[in-house]
Amino acid sequence: MPELPEVETVRRGLEQAMVGRSLKKVILRRENLRFPFPEGFCSRVEGLQIDSIRRRAKYLLIDLSDGKVILSHLGMSGRYTLFDAQKVKQYAMTQGGDETSRFGLATGFDGRHDHVEFRFDDGSIAVYTDPRRFGIMDLIEGGEESIHPLLESLGPEPFGNWNAKQLAQRLEKKTTSIKVALLDQRIVVGVGNIYACEALYRSGIHPQRESRTLVRKDGKPTKKLDVLVENVVQVLEQAVEVGGSSLNDFADVNGTLGYFGHHFQAYDREDQPCLKADCGGTIERITQSGRSTFLCPRCQR
Repeated sequence: MPELPEVETVRRGLEQAMVGRSLKKVILRRENLRFPFPEGFCSRVEGLQIDSIRRRAKYLLIDLSDGKVILSHLGMSGRYTLFDAQKVKQYAMTQGGDETSRFGLATGFDGRHDHVEFRFDDGSIAVYTDPRRFGIMDLIEGGEESIHPLLESLGPEPFGNWNAKQLAQRLEKKTTSIKVALLDQRIVVGVGNIYACEALYRSGIHPQRESRTLVRKDGKPTKKLDVLVENVVQVLEQAVEVGGSSLNDFADVNGTLGYFGHHFQAYDREDQPCLKADCGGTIERITQSGRSTFLCPRCQR
């Protein structure tokens, strides 16, 4: 599943291409993704301008000129692909017209899973492709994001004012492992499996350590927790800079793969030597809550 760095990469690409443009036509090629599309979705957004594109956790929030917001989640396999007006002209319309995607291999799967097309007034097109159909697309009123069922329980963003004191308050009584806690979107949003592994490795914290042991008796964060928060933010920032991690075929809006995989220090390095100086340990893989965790048992405590 795309995590915060991947979604932020997509947000930046869409922002550059879509903000200030008006939706000339919207094509839906099925009635639903994970949930049904909102009733009258196309007619309610056609003719409106895109004012801005925000991100909340792993959700994209596309602000429209009438005050409404398109809420979009990529699910397991969703992706947006952008075609400027010149590229659009290179793809002939199919015999099936709007019922069939014209983009074929450019979006993958011969276009069979190009479920949504946003066509803009400048001739450009944004295509939403989702072979597994776990993505979400909804239309909500601006200002009501915080009470939307999918957003209301989300924790703080790691970018911004998030700090170790806030995390300590959420972990103080938790006996769950710190790795599982970091994946809990109510505690902090968007970290994801890869980035939790990397941050814990860099912080020297064993992923199975009880969360509450990283909080002092007076409720303040330990030094280890301070370091962990710094590394979570650093890892996410580094991943955003290189376009995220291209596992499970993730690519940005131009089809470019993310390169954070080249910076993995723990994730997906099973049986390889620990990269920390003077450690001499070997990276191991364990399973936590059905997810693979990679760690060095020698230097992570």
